[in-house]
Amino acid sequence: MSLPIYDIVIAGGTCGCIIAGRLATADPALKILVIEAGPPTRDDPSHTQPARYLHHLQPGSKTVKFHVGRESVALGGRSPVVPCGQCLGGGSSVNFTMYTRAAASDYDDWANVYGNRGWSSDDLLPLLRKCETYEIEPGKGKTHGSFGPLKVSYGGFFTEIGKEFLDVATRYDKRRGQTDDVNGLYECNKYGRWQKWIDAKTGTRSDVPHHYIYNHEFNDNLEILTGYHVKKVLFDGKRAVGVQCLANKRFQPGAEGDVFTVMARRMVIVSAGAFGSPAILERSGLGSKDILARAGVKPLADLRGVGEKYQGEWSEHHHQVIFAPYIAADTAHTLDGIVTNDKAEVDKWTKQWEADGSGLLAHNGLDAGVKLRPFRNELDEIGPQFRKRWLDYYVPAPDKPVLWIGTVSLFLGDRTNLSINKSFSVGWYVQHPMSMGHVHITDGDDVEAPLDFHAGYLDRTEDLVLMKWGYKRSREFARRLPSYRGEVAARHPVFPANSKAAAGARSGPVPVSAPDLEYTSEDDRILEDYIRQAVGTAWHSLGTCAMKKREDGGVVDSRLNVYGVEGLKVADMSICPSNVAANTYSTAVVIGEKAATIIAEELGIPLENAPPLQFKARL
Repeated sequence: MSLPIYDIVIAGGTCGCIIAGRLATADPALKILVIEAGPPTRDDPSHTQPARYLHHLQPGSKTVKFHVGRESVALGGRSPVVPCGQCLGGGSSVNFTMYTRAAASDYDDWANVYGNRGWSSDDLLPLLRKCETYEIEPGKGKTHGSFGPLKVSYGGFFTEIGKEFLDVATRYDKRRGQTDDVNGLYECNKYGRWQKWIDAKTGTRSDVPHHYIYNHEFNDNLEILTGYHVKKVLFDGKRAVGVQCLANKRFQPGAEGDVFTVMARRMVIVSAGAFGSPAILERSGLGSKDILARAGVKPLADLRGVGEKYQGEWSEHHHQVIFAPYIAADTAHTLDGIVTNDKAEVDKWTKQWEADGSGLLAHNGLDAGVKLRPFRNELDEIGPQFRKRWLDYYVPAPDKPVLWIGTVSLFLGDRTNLSINKSFSVGWYVQHPMSMGHVHITDGDDVEAPLDFHAGYLDRTEDLVLMKWGYKRSREFARRLPSYRGEVAARHPVFPANSKAAAGARSGPVPVSAPDLEYTSEDDRILEDYIRQAVGTAWHSLGTCAMKKREDGGVVDSRLNVYGVEGLKVADMSICPSNVAANTYSTAVVIGEKAATIIAEELGIPLENAPPLQFKARL
């Protein structure tokens, strides 16, 4: 198979589609190719209908790739599994549509702590606004946009669980108060209704492909190739001149073994995410000499930071998350029927969604939450293990939350032997975990070879004590909600029957004024074991090609250039030098917008004069 030469070749991902859409719109003469290992997503209800997101986590899913980590002592010998989007648009096409922005100081750290000029919150705010149309209060608020391609709303429904959580919060936790914008960048520690990446008018997911590519006509200057892996970047000396590709056998069975080369006149951009990007770099000879040698790869540039400092939230600098499930009243509206494909429920909500874009299909179940900073008495509850982290990291930055806690109106997790009809979950994750891991290739030739992946979850005690406190705090909210009918006992710690913290079915909630549950030292030990077995990924993987100084383990500079070579950039969540207190979609989008701006400047393209993204790509 042969393809013509392109100006820019992009290896997939969320950010890659943003870069391609912006540049192709700005310069119709620019020939761009986006290569995606997974399938297209155009007009597929499993992507466009927000409530379908759990469909992508089913066994045999063709839209995500599951990465299995090393067995971990900190997880009781368990091997964590992290799913990553593998379809056009990457995680934007399969995520939970949860609109969450980082704290302003998170971005300021990128600029001030790591020396990345142009990446502070002040620098990025115009791009955060540029990407979105904030439909909740159009034109109001200095941090939100009014004309961007991605729509932000509350979705097509307001569940009882979300309403009850906010009502209980006003009476149970009076110190924190409420806000009408939990994602305004500059403050936290207030409860509020949660925004979503959902179009209020159409009820569809605000993903990247449908809003930066599929809806635009590029006069044949942008092409999309789906179902093909980028094996490695090709170099002429130290300059990137193209990529080597091969068919993904999951989608191109007739093309197995079909290896071909695509040339790039101006640059190659790797945008394959926190797992895919370091793997491509290492197969290209960019990485630690020892790791490359073990994988049989000839080194081109010694970059010891490639694949290191893996971090994450609910399973992927990675946020560590748990969604503890509870039994809901039969009268509560939940997404359980949609997730289990109950015909009556699906038909009912499909009819409403098709009529006006409203209802539970235009929803993710997540209506309320809080970005939490502990008060002094709560720090005492968390324990002394967290004290130094609090003083060193959080006290100087009052906008940084420690935990996220929120409700989701459905059961999240393994439904095997689950006999309940209606459920809800209260989730929590550590916003800036200290535990870190790594991601490296094990074979320089086989793109499907399992990665050497260590998630690092709970390797640090500071993260474990926060997860324990998160369980206790989130449960106190759950047991006060009017729709609460007890815990799904099989998915909670198995406390002794005589424990005051024992879990199980209940006839209803406790009064808001009821005392908090008491946990014995034995209960705490059992809770720790539960945390080790239950903690997982939040899909928020980042940091494996960090934007830092090379001598500090950096892989790219502040212009996203890979150290030691020319004509090669990385642009995705892997470049984050430190964590962000947020679901990572918002940050991925702003990285894509920033990368497009940087590249346009370097190519002399007037990006700001480009017409808005509104028309059909040639695919």
